[in-house]
Amino acid sequence: MYREFIVPGDHEVLEAIGEWPESEEDSNARLLTLQGEGDERIMLSYDALSRSVRARWKNRRGEEVLDIFHEGATQMTVHSDSRTARILIEFHMGECAGKMEIQALPHLAVTDRLLFI
Repeated sequence: MYREFIVPGDHEVLEAIGEWPESEEDSNARLLTLQGEGDERIMLSYDALSRSVRARWKNRRGEEVLDIFHEGATQMTVHSDSRTARILIEFHMGECAGKMEIQALPHLAVTDRLLFI
């Protein structure tokens, strides 16, 4: 069963996370770069049409330490309060469902779960 990937608008992302999503070259994907301490960063790309999400984390030396790619995304939301800012992405793929949470503030963190339902 096809499910639409619902994503927040660029202005909503900017208000919650403090970063503006950029367009990726040669695709419909949006790219959001989250800066951590030093040169540490997470690049989150998401494409509503293909229902795909990719999170890449680079350490202070520019080395990639994490690369996660998922298809079957159904919803992306952004949340912030006075102490934290985070992105939550939900997935449904056949008999599996999952959630990826990317924390932008107070420090970078990624949690990813995919389970049989």
